[in-house]
This record gives sequence, structure tokens and C-alpha cells, in this order.
Amino acid sequence: MNWIALLVAGIMEIGWVISLKHTEGFTKFIPILFYGFFGFTSAFFFSQSLKSIPMGIAYAIWMGIAVIGITVFESVVYQKPYDLIKLFFLSLIAIGIIGLKLIGGNLE
Repeated sequence: MNWIALLVAGIMEIGWVISLKHTEGFTKFIPILFYGFFGFTSAFFFSQSLKSIPMGIAYAIWMGIAVIGITVFESVVYQKPYDLIKLFFLSLIAIGIIGLKLIGGNLE
């Protein structure tokens, strides 16, 4: 269950960063509301995941999910291209996340 909370926290972190961009320096009210919602929700689920996942591992996975998700969002929605070397290193982050989850039984 704590791994699911960590996944939800990572997904909410993606929404938090995207909404932060859309606040345009905290000058737009509606994006600020989304910023608060996604930020609080991300922190809440992250704190729930820390009940059994070590802090350093949880933080690395949380940020990894956010980095990959935001990059995919930028690429799809804003049509920002990424070269092969950047995609290679992003795939290393994904492999690291998968590896940490696979050995998750040894982390708790």
C-alpha cells in the first residue's frame, strides 16, 4: 500500500510542477489553487509512503517519477523535442525506479 501511495505522490508532484508553471509567477489565481491542491496531495501521500519505505529511497523514486512524468508531458503537450542522450539518461532513471521497487521487500 505504501508503494501505491508513493506512486500517487509522484503523479501529484507532476501536477504540482505543471501548475507552478501556469501560475506565471503566482499571478494567476486558478493555477494557484491547483498548485496548492497538487502540492498538498503530493506531500500527504509521500508522507504516507514513508511509513515503510526508507526516506532516501522514497525520495529518489518520488522525484524520478516527477522528472520522467514532466518530461513526457513537455514532450507531448508542448511538443518539446528531446535528443537521444537525454532520453537515454531518463531511461536510466526509470530503470533505477523499477530496480528499487523490485528489491522493495529488502528495503522494508
